[in-house]
Amino acid sequence: MSRVIRNRRSSAALTLVLALTGAACAAAVPAPANAATASATAQAGEYRIGPDDVLDIAVWNNEEISRTVPVRPDGKISLPLLNDVHAAGLTATQLAEALAQKLERYIDSPEVTVIVAEIHSFKVSVLGQVRSAGLYEMSRGATVLDAIAVAGGFTDYAKPARMLVIRNGGGRTHKIRFDFNEYVDRARTQTPLYLQTGDVIVVP
Repeated sequence: MSRVIRNRRSSAALTLVLALTGAACAAAVPAPANAATASATAQAGEYRIGPDDVLDIAVWNNEEISRTVPVRPDGKISLPLLNDVHAAGLTATQLAEALAQKLERYIDSPEVTVIVAEIHSFKVSVLGQVRSAGLYEMSRGATVLDAIAVAGGFTDYAKPARMLVIRNGGGRTHKIRFDFNEYVDRARTQTPLYLQTGDVIVVP
């Protein structure tokens, strides 16, 4: 019984925090995120292209090469003359510079613009004691609170004080402990835990 009461307090606190901060910023496989919105998130830094993103590539005065292309699961795009070009992990500016350099073999002083038209590569998993566990497509700058919100909140048997964020980086797997109750109690002074693509949130 006490577990259910504590969780109801946590659920109410989550609702309050989300209402105050407007934190619910994503949904399960929502409409494509706006690239400008993603780039504007200061905490996330300049956006780097990922698999499944859609790119608008414009080569000035050359409509035959200009086109909209998806980034394949292997991180590459396909363009006339150039065939396969690696795009994942680059910013739009870096990819534009790389394409211009490659096109110099065929075009004099090529001017290339790359716009990330649709973002589909920022995904996180929410597992355990939430109402709708699964893989979710999120916006850049999303936090743990956002992920819990789109997963429907906690079940009555969740232990939000013992949450984990599992993150792969630098060839290692990192386990980040997240105490939801403590965060809510100190929301005004706590630094949000921003998510990275591929994060796995576990609610025991």
